Amino acid sequence: MKKLFLLDGMALMYRAHFALSKNPRFTSGGLNTSAVMGFTNTLLDVLKKENPTHMAVVFDTDAPTERHTDFTDYKAHRQAMPEDLSAAMPYVIKLILGFNIPVITSDGYEADDIIGTLAKKAEQKGYQVYCMTPDKDFAQLVSDNIFIYKPSRMGSDIEILGVKEVKAKWEVDDVCQVIDILGLWGDAVDNIPGIPGVGEKTAKLLIKQYGSVENIIAHSHELKGKLKENVETYAEQGLLSKKLATILLNAPVELDEAGLEICAPSKDLLEPLFAELEFRTLGRRVFGDDFSITEIKAVGVQTDLFGNAVAAGRTTLTVDVADIHTPEEPVVAGKNIENTEHTYHLADTPEARAELVNLLKQQNSFCFDTETTGTDANHCELVGLSFSIKAGEGWYVPIPHDQTEAKTIAHEFKEVLENEQIAKTGQNIKYDILMLKWYDINVKGDLFDTMMAHYVLDPDTRHGMDILSENYLGYKPVSITTLIGPKGKNQLSMRDVPIEQIKDYAAEDADITLQLRTVFEPKIKQAEAEKLIHEIEHPLIYVLADMEFEGVRIDEETLRDFSKQLETDLVGLEKTVYDKAGVRFNISSPKQLGEVLFEKLLLDPKAKKTKTGQYQTGEDVLLALANKSDIVRDILDFRQLQKLKSTYVDALPQLVNSKSKRLHTSYNQAVAATGRLSSNNPNLQNIPIRTERGREVRKAFIPRDDDHVLVSADYSQIELRLIAEISKDENMLDAFAKNLDIHTATAANVYGIPLEEVDSTLRRNAKAVNFGIIYGQSAFGLSQSLGIPRKEAGDIIQQYFEQFSGIKRYMSDTMNFARENGYVKTLMGRRRYLRDINSANQTVRSFAERNAINAPIQGSAADMIKIAMINIHKELKVQKLDSRMTMQVHDELVFDVPKHEVETVKPIIEHFMKTAIKTEVPIVVEIGVGTNWLEAH
Repeated sequence: MKKLFLLDGMALMYRAHFALSKNPRFTSGGLNTSAVMGFTNTLLDVLKKENPTHMAVVFDTDAPTERHTDFTDYKAHRQAMPEDLSAAMPYVIKLILGFNIPVITSDGYEADDIIGTLAKKAEQKGYQVYCMTPDKDFAQLVSDNIFIYKPSRMGSDIEILGVKEVKAKWEVDDVCQVIDILGLWGDAVDNIPGIPGVGEKTAKLLIKQYGSVENIIAHSHELKGKLKENVETYAEQGLLSKKLATILLNAPVELDEAGLEICAPSKDLLEPLFAELEFRTLGRRVFGDDFSITEIKAVGVQTDLFGNAVAAGRTTLTVDVADIHTPEEPVVAGKNIENTEHTYHLADTPEARAELVNLLKQQNSFCFDTETTGTDANHCELVGLSFSIKAGEGWYVPIPHDQTEAKTIAHEFKEVLENEQIAKTGQNIKYDILMLKWYDINVKGDLFDTMMAHYVLDPDTRHGMDILSENYLGYKPVSITTLIGPKGKNQLSMRDVPIEQIKDYAAEDADITLQLRTVFEPKIKQAEAEKLIHEIEHPLIYVLADMEFEGVRIDEETLRDFSKQLETDLVGLEKTVYDKAGVRFNISSPKQLGEVLFEKLLLDPKAKKTKTGQYQTGEDVLLALANKSDIVRDILDFRQLQKLKSTYVDALPQLVNSKSKRLHTSYNQAVAATGRLSSNNPNLQNIPIRTERGREVRKAFIPRDDDHVLVSADYSQIELRLIAEISKDENMLDAFAKNLDIHTATAANVYGIPLEEVDSTLRRNAKAVNFGIIYGQSAFGLSQSLGIPRKEAGDIIQQYFEQFSGIKRYMSDTMNFARENGYVKTLMGRRRYLRDINSANQTVRSFAERNAINAPIQGSAADMIKIAMINIHKELKVQKLDSRMTMQVHDELVFDVPKHEVETVKPIIEHFMKTAIKTEVPIVVEIGVGTNWLEAH
């Protein structure tokens, strides 16, 4: 079977670009590669899974088409292409040609027309044709041998639509009637007007009854009311819309069978392209494990051709933020341990170690790193230490398996590691500090963490040492997989690797990290981030290491009992659902659940299906049905309890450390671009608090013994207080100064009524605006969340801005600053770069604008609690108290406190949380004490 795939190039590019819009991929030079990466993955997937014999990628051109002649406003309202996508276009073309796949265009014809023409010609020659596109219009082309192929996206499976599927989806007897539905319905994206008042549902009903647009017009006298009036008034517009929606099958393109045949990709074209785009993983996927971007770049990659296109996207900024993110001088690529001069010493004797210790004592600063048997510092053993004091030189100290001997050797370096006068450099140095704590070594001295430095400079990208080394030094470090093999059951431990190999690998890590420091220090100064990194992020490393080492005790028996209770409740809920459904089925099976709800119980005759043909049963679907049927509420309860049980109640005891018998989370300092901390194993930020059952989990977090209690300190409405502080809005500052309930005060201002007349509904509306406004909520969004008409929501927002003009001014000033500078900043100078703030594409620009408004507020809140943590941690040590900070969750700190220290500790916590950042607005901290976390909170 000859199998031809025709790819809708622009549609697939847009799809790939926006699929990664919340987590875009950038090169070290600032090029957004999301579209190219997504397109490449899609192309590789289809080549592997579908084994096409022939393929082409089709694009539009800028030339006007017959549709523009027929209707001058055709596509007139389409948003401008995002600048990053425009800059990616040449790379996508180069990529396609590198795979030896033809790119087809034809002036005067759209990609749809070219694909339609080629598809029909190929069908006549015995091909099975797949039109690869997310565009619904292609349904009109489907036949026995022409299919729509929708690629997978965000975890969904691919979807292949043939005649049967199109007929079912569009509710038509003939696929050609898709054109009639499109003509009646119109298309807002392409500005095809259709007939006013006729949407998808009405269009399908009319076509089912009358068969075509022409027949509907001919029988318009049979219609009623406004529909009859619109069909008669806009009959010509309906016919024109049908013509505009019709894919032409006469484009001037020939079916070049030989030219479309799949052949091997061009390594000469693709390798330098992948290197330029910094596609490390994709490069290895296509070319094997030996692929190296630094070695290819060393040979020379032509970048001038596209360099101007990249820069063009930032010409409206007065400051080119890429200057801070990229090397000062062009990086000479292709360096590695084989071709770069270095001296790496093995310190494996008492004499060699003593000589190294003496050398380190003489330094003002040195770089160090640990080699371990795993990636969890609370569960692994030390294998070695490495040090570097100047570029190109390093030392490796092996540590034996015997833990007594290991501790003895490690302690030879205790004096220098604990010397406060000697600064320490590292990459993700918190891990090394935490690791050494298990060997009774408490690292001290000023820190410089290259991971944190890069995070502060460029929070939206990756911060791994290998990537930083390749991007900023042009040097590819020795890969860990060359020592211990790829991940999997056969992967070795570092203890299994010959000492000489470990020496080079470990010493190189310390050496490269030291070199990265010299690159990042001037950039930190250039970005005016010295205070942020040296007074917040670096000191916080010590605090987090202590918290992670300390851990928290959990009551495993409480969790076991709760698990049994949940199991009983789940069985009861299951029986209730079965009784109401009148049939036993697997509630956890979306397929079986959909069949019961929508085929047996007929809860929604318009129930939507997934791409694989089964009914949608996601939480949003069930929530919409919850008011119609109590069985749906039972199913939602079942799901909630099931997740609670598996994710928390049963999982937490499995994470208890066998050595300490405590739970040790890991805090991520360089993940959230806003500056917020996150955590994993377990994710403390997601432990439920809003539901009664969810709160029960917090009961299991307990003090270390009966002589201790938990103290919880939580900022009250910190983000709203900070928006008042930053905006200096008089009404909001006044409400906080008078200690009024801010939502009641907002409602009184917005509705123009006394405080005492504000009821629960008005307060709820005001609360939604207070929180929604800093996330860029529109009138439509507010109407949806409150269940009120859009006009009423719009009036509320208008009144809000009239009463709180300072916030309106803050939003305007912040937006203008972002447009001029390319970033916004917090009260402490933390920057959030917004490369799309001047985009001509409204969707892309709106996302950046929402971040511009929100980032200074969220980021200031993040900075505030970090400063509080540092100061509280320091004060507890100064006063030599036994109280310990054990958890940070959002705006809350949790402490394990001896009972006799509670009254001493509470004012310390409150004082340093309130004064972390000097503000005009009063900061309120709520403190609770209890025998478990729930009670304390």
